[in-house]
Order: sequence, then C-alpha cells, then structure tokens
Amino acid sequence: MTTGERFAEAFASKDASAVRELLAPDVDFMALTPRRHWQAEGPDQVLEILFGSWLEEGDKVDSLVSVEVGPDVEDTHHVSYRLALSTPNGPRTMEQQAYYREDDGRLAFMRVVCSGFRPVS
Repeated sequence: MTTGERFAEAFASKDASAVRELLAPDVDFMALTPRRHWQAEGPDQVLEILFGSWLEEGDKVDSLVSVEVGPDVEDTHHVSYRLALSTPNGPRTMEQQAYYREDDGRLAFMRVVCSGFRPVS
C-alpha cells in the first residue's frame, strides 16, 4: 500500500494519530478548496486543517468510496480518494486529488485539490 493510500484511509477514519505518523516533521502542505487556499508547515498545522476545518466533529465519514493511485510524475506521486459523508446539512460526497513527495516514507510535500462537500443527488 502506498503512503498516499495510507493517508486516504487515515483521513477517512479521522485518525489524527495515523495521519501524524505519515507526515514528515517539516511537511510542506498546500490545498485548494472551493472557497479557500490552505497552507501549513508541520504536522500540527496540517491536522488543524484536516480535522479542525475540513472534517469537523459533526461530519461522519460513512465510507471511503474509492482510492486510486498513480501514475507518478517523476518523483511526485498521485492519489485520489472519494468519501461518502453524513453532515448536519445532509449526505454529501467529497473527492480530493493529492500530489505528494516522500522523505523516508513520510509525506514531505503535499498539494491537495478538493471538490468540496457536494450534496448527494
């Protein structure tokens, strides 16, 4: 299993400890969601974004619908994942595309583009 797949599973499980283990101490993280650009340096800032802003306490991940990897762009890996969610505003679907580089098996560089929480039709 790739580091990207492990990240997707830990994120979908809302497992902050597992995500922290995957992040390099000096991780360079940026992301784009429908209304905001995010930037973090270090695991604490990344975890605050992931679990303090993106997947809030009231958001339940019903399932990790899909995870797809590759192909690599030289030293940069790709993973995409889709989540089925139950939120206070009803059922939602979210997909993210992530490009990342590793250092000793940990995420050292990560760029994420997110669809946002889309209402299930």
